[in-house]
Amino acid sequence: MNATGPDRTALTAALADQWDALAHLVSGLDETQWRTPSPLPGWSIFDVLAHVVGTESMLLGEPLPEVGTDVRELSHVRNDTGALNEIWLEALRPLPGAELLRRFTDVTGRRREALTSTDDAAWQADIQSPIGLVSYGRFMRVRLFDCWMHQLDITDALGGDAGALGMNESGTRAEFAIDEIEPFLGRVVVKRGGAPDGSRIAIRLTGPVEREFLIRVDGRAEIVAALDRPADTVISLGSGLFARLCGGRTDAEPHEAEIAVGGDRELGSRIAARLAFTI
Repeated sequence: MNATGPDRTALTAALADQWDALAHLVSGLDETQWRTPSPLPGWSIFDVLAHVVGTESMLLGEPLPEVGTDVRELSHVRNDTGALNEIWLEALRPLPGAELLRRFTDVTGRRREALTSTDDAAWQADIQSPIGLVSYGRFMRVRLFDCWMHQLDITDALGGDAGALGMNESGTRAEFAIDEIEPFLGRVVVKRGGAPDGSRIAIRLTGPVEREFLIRVDGRAEIVAALDRPADTVISLGSGLFARLCGGRTDAEPHEAEIAVGGDRELGSRIAARLAFTI
């Protein structure tokens, strides 16, 4: 990513592909399948897609719908962003799944047109986002990350066999999504994982997205190109599990066999167990 945000052409194409992937994933579901619980508390497959419809509708300037429910009383609503999301879900839940998919196709079609007409100045301009004031381009990478994570949510709700569902967890969309996780890792390993000052951590993604994150903790944590000494702990795991842990979709304990920890095992296991950072 450059100083003004991700490459506009590549990210715009990735977002369009991601929306196509979500539509493909839910196409043909019956009403029972639409209401299957997802890994997100209180949300079904229907709700996951309705959330995307609501967010993209807001980006098109559509007003927040009026609902008769106090969504803040719901146990899974923990903050203002959660409440905003839930208002859209409350408004859309009475629809049948096929109508929700029609709305999704319509909204994302209009968003594609809006992205295509976005010029470089608008792409680089600052905008308020769920992660603070960032460039519009960076916000669109947040949107790609969010939609890609929801692909994983729906896949897992439908049984978790990505190949059988015509999905994969590699490629450009996955690369962009992992890019969006990287800026938060330093804070996560220190604030949540308890990495001590002076420590060195390596997190290796073994595939399908292959990465190595090297983290140096000297007063504060930062991602570096190379460590000045061997890592105190090396955590190796697949990129799909890594994303699910960072997104709070699962816990590390049931996946111990899929996570290899070298060096300081106590530190590495603690970090792996506390990677969640999304709201």
